[in-house]
Amino acid sequence: MNIPLMAALLALSIIVCPVLYFAVGPTLDATQFETLKLLAVIAACSAAFCFIVGEVTGNNSQMDKLWSLLPIAYTWVIAVKGGMNPRLVVMALLATLWGIRLTVNFARKGAYSLKFWEGVEDYRWAVVRSGPAFKRRWAWAAFDLGFISIYQNALVLMTAFPALVAMRSDAPFGAMDVVAAVLMLGFIVWETVADEQQWRFQTRKWAMIGEGRKLEELPAPYNKGFNTTGLWGRSRHPNYFAEQAIWVCFYLFSIGAGMGVFNWSVIGALLLLVLFQGSSSLAEEISAGKYPDYERYCRSVPRFFPGKRYEG
Repeated sequence: MNIPLMAALLALSIIVCPVLYFAVGPTLDATQFETLKLLAVIAACSAAFCFIVGEVTGNNSQMDKLWSLLPIAYTWVIAVKGGMNPRLVVMALLATLWGIRLTVNFARKGAYSLKFWEGVEDYRWAVVRSGPAFKRRWAWAAFDLGFISIYQNALVLMTAFPALVAMRSDAPFGAMDVVAAVLMLGFIVWETVADEQQWRFQTRKWAMIGEGRKLEELPAPYNKGFNTTGLWGRSRHPNYFAEQAIWVCFYLFSIGAGMGVFNWSVIGALLLLVLFQGSSSLAEEISAGKYPDYERYCRSVPRFFPGKRYEG
């Protein structure tokens, strides 16, 4: 993981969003400011929880567990404060559908537990922790606080900004809102299909390995170790592609609300696009170190946007 890049992202979040607010608009009214304060309190409590529990337990997937839940809370708070405006209700419903899907997908991997501080940690955090930059314990604690806890919570809050700016709109639910809703729903379905294909592939692969068979002895395509079937044969990260597209579509609602083609609520979607560049690079670095054919796969298949089917 590129640590300087992560630090730059945090600085970008702090600096660019206020600049866009004053340079582009729209300004927030009193109700929107009060709503933003409430959302900021929720985000701050979440950040404190993630840091404290992560440091005490050594499980740094606390934010991963909350990632799919917080946007549901944020969008419904905004919808209620906005008088249950039809546009805000549709946005909250779509965010809820997205959140339920992601929560279920993460839960079946063993991420959640009745003992909330337990559960399976995302494998990437162990890889990051083992890096030379974190040989000293304080360095990891600083990263945990600055990036995992504060930055990621700030980013998730920013993804809800299109709903926040739409609170003050008197524009009726129109064609742009319909386009945004249909596209967002379509990408939620896309991501669901991609995750299901990956789940079935990995479950079958590990079941055969659990029977005592070596990876190279498995039938194709399982012997490669990574999925090249379905959507994964046209995109290395079809789930990430859909995830980014979902929040770009969410931003379109702010345009439908009459806030202009470019307004400051776009910051969440933009930073999410940048984050997935780093996240996907880390995942690919890990996969390339485990599977001999993975680099060839990377040369043949686009990272995000679907392309020609892989013929490996």
